[in-house]
Order: sequence, then structure tokens, then C-alpha cells
Amino acid sequence: MNRMKNSKMMLTIKEIRDASWFSNLTTAIIILYASVLGFKTLDEAAQPYGNILYIFDWVITIYFVIEIAIKMIAEERLRDFFKNGWNNFDFIIVAITLVPLENSSFAAIARLMRVFRILRLFTARPELKRIIDMLIKAVPSIIDIVILMFIIFYIYAIIGSFVFQDLPSGLWSNFLTAMLTLFRILTFEDWTDVMYEAMEVYPWAWAYFVSFVIIAAFVFFNLFVAVIIGEMQKLQEEDMKQEIHEEHEKIDQLLKEVQELKALIKEREK
Repeated sequence: MNRMKNSKMMLTIKEIRDASWFSNLTTAIIILYASVLGFKTLDEAAQPYGNILYIFDWVITIYFVIEIAIKMIAEERLRDFFKNGWNNFDFIIVAITLVPLENSSFAAIARLMRVFRILRLFTARPELKRIIDMLIKAVPSIIDIVILMFIIFYIYAIIGSFVFQDLPSGLWSNFLTAMLTLFRILTFEDWTDVMYEAMEVYPWAWAYFVSFVIIAAFVFFNLFVAVIIGEMQKLQEEDMKQEIHEEHEKIDQLLKEVQELKALIKEREK
């Protein structure tokens, strides 16, 4: 009898964990909490509501503890919970915010740690979690692009600091300053002013700046986009394969049931 009750309870807890309403509730609470944190920064406006905000903070803390407890109990074994990286992420954030630092010399750190609760929005929404997973998988390719981009920056910074070093603005006075100037050009922050200043002394300087903008801004930006799109396509292909696999399993199960029914009918006919 107790086993039946325990199994029913476990089934109910698993249903709660996997329910869309539970995910939506957590998302809504995190967004509300983020809004309250922003409201707290308005000292004059938030001061009259200090006690209410304090109680609200504790209510949110209790909810997060209950939520993480539900996820832990829903697993067959506790260690299965910690095998998932996102579960570890949730557990660490909840555990850190439970450390009593408010009345200590680390009160500022405690308040800062509470801001990280907002990051739990990634785990509350499966769609966001998938996007983060996709970006993590794209990191090796992105690193390669960044290295290639650094090489282009390095070459152009050396050329710029060598050719435009004597310009009155001092934007090319040394290698490091030239790197910062190139980053400014990459962000399109008044980059034409930098180019026109160089063209007053070197009329051909437009070729230097235009070629850098084309290579660094347009080509590399499209490379980043291509890598992310490629990872999204891989993710979609994996989802399709998973769906096909699940459909095959359902078909196999139906075929087994049909065969069992045929065997049972034959036995009865005999």
C-alpha cells in the first residue's frame, strides 16, 4: 500500500516537473523578480516598500527552494539530478542565495548574488536552454573565427601605426592605440572621421579603411552568422532524428501488440 502511495506521489511530482504550467510559473516569477530588482535601484521610490520587498524576496527564495526540491525528488536517484549541467547551475545559484550574508561584511556580495537568480530564466525555458546549448556547441568554431579576426586586426594595426603615426589626433600613435582605433572603426563609431583625417595627408588611405571594414565588419560578421545558423540546422536535424526514432519505436510497439493479438486469436480459435 505504501509503495503504491509512493509511486503515485513520485508520478505526480514528475508530472509537475514536466508540466508546461510549472515552467511558465517559474518564468513569470523570475521576470517579476527581475522587475523588483530594478525597482529596488530607485531608492526614493522603493524606500516606502522596504518591508514588502523584503518579504517578497523571501517568498521568491522559498519558491526556488521548493522548485529545486521537486526537480531533485522527481529523479529516480539523486545523483542523476547532478549529472545534468543545467541542474547543477540551478542548484548552485539557489544554494548561494541561501547563504546568510545580508548582515555581514559581504552584504554587497550577497545582493550581487541575488541578481544571478535572473539567469535561471535560461533553465526555466526549454527554448532558451536549447539556444544556449547551441551557442556552446558553436564556441570552437567561433574561437577559430576570433583568432583569424585577431590576425587581421594585428596586421592592420601594425600598418596603421606605421603609416598614420604622425596624425594630429594620436589615434595611431602606437600599436595598442591603433588596435582600439580599429575596434572603433569596426563598431562604425564615427569611423569616417578617422578615415577623412588620414585622407587629408594620404589620399589613398580610403583603400586601407574600406578594405578593413569589408573584411572585418562584413565578412567576419557573416561568418559568425553562418556558424550559428549551421549549429541551428544541426540541432533541428537532431530533433528530426529523435522524432523519427520515437515514431519507429511507437510503430515497433504497435507491431508487437498486433502480433500478440494475432497469437491470442489463434490460440482461442484452437
